[in-house]
This record gives sequence, structure tokens and C-alpha cells, in this order.
Amino acid sequence: MTIGYCVKCRDKREIEGSKPYTMKNGKPAIKGTCPTCSTAIFRIGRG
Repeated sequence: MTIGYCVKCRDKREIEGSKPYTMKNGKPAIKGTCPTCSTAIFRIGRG
């Protein structure tokens, strides 16, 4: 279970089943859909 937070609205949630990938700035991220703002990028970590 990975804790991530939305890059747009900072909504924290658990993300499972997604493979991490690297953003353009070299930070790890995960694809998922945010229920609050529908952005599909989550940063890994507790925010």
C-alpha cells in the first residue's frame, strides 16, 4: 500500500496496484484518479 498525494489539490489517499514512474523533474509519482479534482498524478509520500 502506497500513500500518495494529489499534485493539484494535495488530497492524500492510499494508492494500490500502480507502478511508480518518474516525473520530468525526477520525482517519483504514481498514476491514479483523484476523487476531489480528477487529476491523474499523485506524488508518493505524505505531502
